[in-house]
Formats: sequence, structure tokens, C-alpha cells
Amino acid sequence: MKKKVLITGGAGFIGSHLADELLNYGYDVRALDNLSEQVHGKECQRPDYLNPHVELIVGDVRDKKVVLEALEGVSAVFHFAAMVGVGQSMYEIREYTDVNNTGTAVLLECLSQKPVEKLVVASSMSIYGEGLYKNTQGEVVIGTERPLEQLKAGKWEVLDENGQELTPIPTSESKTPCLSSVYALSKFDQERMSLLVGRAYNIPTVAMRFFNVYGTRQALSNPYTGVLAIFASRFLNDNPPMIFEDGQQQRDFVHVRDVALACRLALEAPEANGQVFNVGSGNNYTISEIAERLAQVLGKDQLKAQITGKYRVGDIRHCYSDISLAQEVLGFHPQVDFNSGLLELAEWLEGQIAYDRVNEASAELAARGLTV
Repeated sequence: MKKKVLITGGAGFIGSHLADELLNYGYDVRALDNLSEQVHGKECQRPDYLNPHVELIVGDVRDKKVVLEALEGVSAVFHFAAMVGVGQSMYEIREYTDVNNTGTAVLLECLSQKPVEKLVVASSMSIYGEGLYKNTQGEVVIGTERPLEQLKAGKWEVLDENGQELTPIPTSESKTPCLSSVYALSKFDQERMSLLVGRAYNIPTVAMRFFNVYGTRQALSNPYTGVLAIFASRFLNDNPPMIFEDGQQQRDFVHVRDVALACRLALEAPEANGQVFNVGSGNNYTISEIAERLAQVLGKDQLKAQITGKYRVGDIRHCYSDISLAQEVLGFHPQVDFNSGLLELAEWLEGQIAYDRVNEASAELAARGLTV
């Protein structure tokens, strides 16, 4: 008999790709999703890309009655339902806390009544704050938050206590979290609450810390989504991408199908229970390089990125993943190289309409004093 899996947020970007992965491996899939306007547009209807074999329940993860209904006959749960975005979380504080923290609490209360064989929760690299660094002596150190005076002076790199520049290195799961936005705080809360309640009720639980996920189906008209989707939205409207600081900040970009693969492996590996895993590509790129490469594949080379020289509250300088734990425990090895992933994204973008809301989002942040 096929096992039925519930994905909260299952009609979204990552959830829908995970649904495809699970269906390909013989699972039945049910999705619970509120089809929010910011992600799905004004129609708020079932997206065309969602596999027809996915049973969709339209509802809110904060609604206990709906969640209990969604859990009926389910053997495992992927909890992906969340508000996403660092900048927006700093002023829609109640909404982010309500959806992410309360939504998780409601789901966990329901699971205490209807336990499942496995819970996998989506966490985020944002909980690390700054990644790991090495100092001039070659010692591994934790990057601290950059002082406002330093940022106002346009000095972007992370420094040690002697004012020496630190060198970024891959960040492993052992790094102590440093929560620099409401979004990061809410993701850490989701992760910890799930592991804690899972342990109490004997529900094997795994937390997956996603790095910068990109690929098809990302919400292009949401100005708080992933950076590649935001850049794509700008290019599709013949506008240059806007980049904070100097564009040399480094991130790890992982393809959404690789994220789906890692999540399925976490579901199937008993050794993963109770653990936290980075899900990234193990590679790093500067934000400026990302903008250039996307411009090339879209044939928009003439649109040079605007380097704003501004800092956005909650942003960090460098963070990219050490995925050795996921490789060792889950057998996770990313399959999609960045060039192939970008070409696939470019092909998909040709048929998309994107409303470029970056200027209004930037104005909102500036009006609230959240950019410097």
C-alpha cells in the first residue's frame, strides 16, 4: 500500500517540486495550502504547475480543524507552510510570527493527537546570520554583526576585534545561530519547536536548513522571494537588478529539484531522525556574479546591475553551506549544476509575466528606516 504524505505549503515553489519527487517514488501526496495572493496572485486558485495527482486542500495551517482533516490517513508530514522574506518580516512582524510560529504550533498540537511516522520541517540558512570565517591566524571564528557606523562608511566586510578582515569559509550545522531578522527568528522557532515536540511525542523529526533555492515556479511578482526570482522579474520588465552593498556578498544557490531530493532522502533515512541538515549546493557565488550570469542567459547583457551601496537591516555579508553532513547521513549529492539550472530557468521565464514590485518594496523599507 502506498504511503500518503502531507506537504503544508504544498502548492508553493518548493512544495510542488517535492510533490513531483514523492509521486515519482511511489508516494501519494496531499497538499495543504492557503494559496496566498502574494505567492499565487489575485486569482488564488490551484496553480497549473501543481501535479494533477496531488490532492489539494485549500486552507490555513493555523486552522486546527483543517489541519486535523489534512492529517487523516497520513504517514508523514513535510512542514513548508511559511511567510518567506527577511525584509518584509521586519515590518509585518505579527503576520510572520503568526503564520510561522503559531502555524507550526497548531500543526504540532494536531500531531500530538494524530502522530505520524516522520515529520520534516523546512528551516533556513537565515538562522545562521553571518556564516563561519577564518582570521589572519587561520583560526575558525564566528562572524559578528557589522556595526552601523561601519556600514554607513561603506565598509562591508566582516572584521575581527582588531579591525582585520575575516575570510569566509563554508558554514556547517555546528555554527551557533545568530538571528538577525524576524524571519530568521521564526524559522529557528519552527525548527526547535518541531524537534522538541517530535521528541516528546516520539515522532521522528528532521529539520532542513535551505540555502538560496532557485528554479522554476518561484513567485516572480513577490518582491521578497529569492534573489534570482527578483532579478528575473526586473529583467523581464527591462529594468536592471538592484543590488545592496557592493554586490560582493557571497551565497550558496541550490536548485529546487536538489532540495526536493534532499527532503525525500531525509524522509527515508532513519539515521536522519532528530538531526538538522544544511541543504545547499556546496558552491558559492557573489550576488553581482549571479546578476551577470542571469543577464547572459536571458540575453539582457545591456541591463547592468545597479549597485546601491545601501545596507538592508537583517542582511548578512557571507554565508554558504558545508553539506558534508547531508552527504554522509542522507547520501545527498546535488544533481543540477548551476549553468544547467540557469538555462532551465531562462527557458521557463520566457512564458512568464512578472509584475516588478521591487521599487515599491524598496520604498517601503526606506520609509521605515530599514535601509541605510
